[in-house]
Amino acid sequence: MAVELELEPKMPNCWDPATKPHKFCPGCGHGLVLKALGQAIDELGIQDRVVFGCDIGCSLLSWDFFNMDTVQTHHGRTTPVLVGVKRANPELIVIAYMGDGGGYAIGSQHLVNAANRNDRITAILCNNTNYAMTGGQMAPTTMPGQKTETTPYGRDVNDQGYPMLGPEMVAAITHEGSYVARGTVSKLRTLKGYLKKALANQIAGRGFSFVEALSTCPTNWRTNAKQTWAFLEEQMQGYFPVGELKVPAELQTAERKEE
Repeated sequence: MAVELELEPKMPNCWDPATKPHKFCPGCGHGLVLKALGQAIDELGIQDRVVFGCDIGCSLLSWDFFNMDTVQTHHGRTTPVLVGVKRANPELIVIAYMGDGGGYAIGSQHLVNAANRNDRITAILCNNTNYAMTGGQMAPTTMPGQKTETTPYGRDVNDQGYPMLGPEMVAAITHEGSYVARGTVSKLRTLKGYLKKALANQIAGRGFSFVEALSTCPTNWRTNAKQTWAFLEEQMQGYFPVGELKVPAELQTAERKEE
């Protein structure tokens, strides 16, 4: 006679590409950033403690991407909503996910104040140098000379100013215990490492954690695969240096021990 065994149900992974393909345009970098984030969450084993918040814009397409608690916020308000969640329940691990418009334009005041207050959250910003969902207009990160729908002759820094160097700004105004880095979807393993450190820093309760991810947008850049990768690796990474800008001493010590 067959014996039926009662097994404890296994919690599914936070991110499963077989069952949840993304909704972004072909070649968009958002899917890669979110893949790295999902893998980081699974490797840290914190899925049941995470609250993920996404902004208006292309980032809102991640609202049902993960198998975990998610909130979709008003444009530019992702950071304060997740700060509120964290303050209401400090045991949660909160992630504010946004685009360059949501973080550096309409949401810039919230990013600046959360960083200055050293709020114990993790903010992730996807930088693709344009307002992608609304047709490819100039964004705070549009590069000098770059053509967009609202800068058809290229961004003129004398009229429109210079691109926002977000991580550099955040690193300058944050306090002890904060973690700040800029990664790129062209080096996904390194980007995942930055995201894991940002989450680990929040878990340890040290301070504000911020990661900017350089991303691709071939639909609005009007580039083929080769041109897209060249723009990302040659032009964007030339203007926006990739690397860690601020690392708490405790994270550095833990990294040396692992080596």
